[in-house]
Amino acid sequence: MSGKYDSLRLENQLCFPLYACSKEIVRRYKPFLDEIDLTYTQYITMMVFWEYHQMNVKELGKKLFLDSGTLTPVLKKLEAKEYISRERSKDDERNLIVRITEKGEALKDRACTIPNRMASCFSLEKEDAAVLKNILEKLMGQFDQCE
Repeated sequence: MSGKYDSLRLENQLCFPLYACSKEIVRRYKPFLDEIDLTYTQYITMMVFWEYHQMNVKELGKKLFLDSGTLTPVLKKLEAKEYISRERSKDDERNLIVRITEKGEALKDRACTIPNRMASCFSLEKEDAAVLKNILEKLMGQFDQCE
C-alpha cells in the first residue's frame, strides 16, 4: 500500500499506539487492583469519590468519559461492595446522587500505593509523563467537537 492508501497503514495511525498503550496499562494495573478487589473502571470511579465524596451520575460520567450504560453496572457493583451509596435527589427524582461510604473511604488507604507501584512499571521521565498527560488531556477536551 502506498500513496492513496498511506492513511490506512497501521504505522501511520495515532489511535493504534494510544489503544495499545491503554490496553497494556490496564493489564498491568490488574494485579494491583486484584489486591483490593476492583476493576480498572471501578478504581477510576473510586478515585473520583475519594476526591469529591459525592456527585451525580451525569457529572461522574463526564469526568470519566463513560455513558450511563457503562457506569450503572460499575456503580451497582461498588454499592454491593458497600463502597458507595446511591439515592435519588429529593429535588429532582431523575437525578441520582452517589456518595462514598466510610468503607469506601477506608479503601483509599489500601489503594494509595498503586500509582507509585504502577510508575515502577515504566521508565518515563516525570517531564515526559507531564507532557504526555497534557497532550492527552488536550485531545480529550476536543472529543465533543466531533459529534
